[in-house]
Amino acid sequence: MEETSVKFTAKDFKSDQEVRWCPGCGDHAVLSSVQRALAELGIPKEKIAFISGIGCSSRFPYYLDTYGFHGIHGRASAIASGVKTANPDLSVWQITGDGDALAIGGNHFIHVVRRNVDLNILLFNNEIYGLTKGQFSPTSGKGLVTKTSPFGTIEEPFSVGELVIGAKGKFFARTIDTNISLSTRIYAEAARHKGASVIEILQNCVIFNDGIHEEVTGKEVRDERTIILNQGQPMIFGKNNDKGLILEGLKLKVVKIGENGITEKDLMVHDATEPNPGIQYMLANMRYPEYPVAFGIIRAVPGFTYDSSVHQQIEDVKQKSKIKCMDDLLMSGSTWKVE
Repeated sequence: MEETSVKFTAKDFKSDQEVRWCPGCGDHAVLSSVQRALAELGIPKEKIAFISGIGCSSRFPYYLDTYGFHGIHGRASAIASGVKTANPDLSVWQITGDGDALAIGGNHFIHVVRRNVDLNILLFNNEIYGLTKGQFSPTSGKGLVTKTSPFGTIEEPFSVGELVIGAKGKFFARTIDTNISLSTRIYAEAARHKGASVIEILQNCVIFNDGIHEEVTGKEVRDERTIILNQGQPMIFGKNNDKGLILEGLKLKVVKIGENGITEKDLMVHDATEPNPGIQYMLANMRYPEYPVAFGIIRAVPGFTYDSSVHQQIEDVKQKSKIKCMDDLLMSGSTWKVE
């Protein structure tokens, strides 16, 4: 989708619908970030489509002054794939949640990633089913007490980044709902990437899982427990920018700059464009307290997209085929004329 020189503002993408999320829900901040990213991209509204499944996040298409389609549970990936393949000039955004994408929609999700359909997939992860009132989801932490796990969950949760990279994903990023500037930048870069761009958004459900991400994203601790990765920059974090990551053997290790002769030059430099996903896989899987949780664009490598490959195949077949139109098809093979 080509950008234009037309200047838009975030307000241009606001619909006339009342936003009906709970006060304090993280979805409000995500909506604001997306509207800012769309304004930055400069894509005409009639060239944008938002597709959603079922869940609180799936109200998204109503709140944007673009084309939109509110699908059924778990089927956003399938619908969005069809929209993009049939309309390759559209900028197509899929809005989904940790339940919608990874439970009932899990099969569709891994294959849209594997096929590398040129979609921007925003996956809201609040580690709970919010719309259906508080059941545990595929990303709920082991031991979480919910309405469907009154004694604590006994399941190991999905890691979204691990799942995306394992499905041969070419683009994976992570952000937090409250960081508007980081989110806006990531969404814009995801839209410019050709292929399936998956952005995991750590989002807060104030009613059924309030504060689930606070252990790492709380204002008082986030500098020490998170790291924002920037392309070509050393992996530094900490309130005083005095911590970093190195590779020791086959594992990542947190070090302190100034201790044991460690300098900034010893730290790993982030490269989201490295085709080998090994380091990116480890970065996506970092968990507190052993590691800081990684935010930013973790993986972004080029690859053939499904939608463009489909259209190229059609053109190639048309060039070689003797059948150019319906009349050619009807008159091919054994035919006879009835007088």
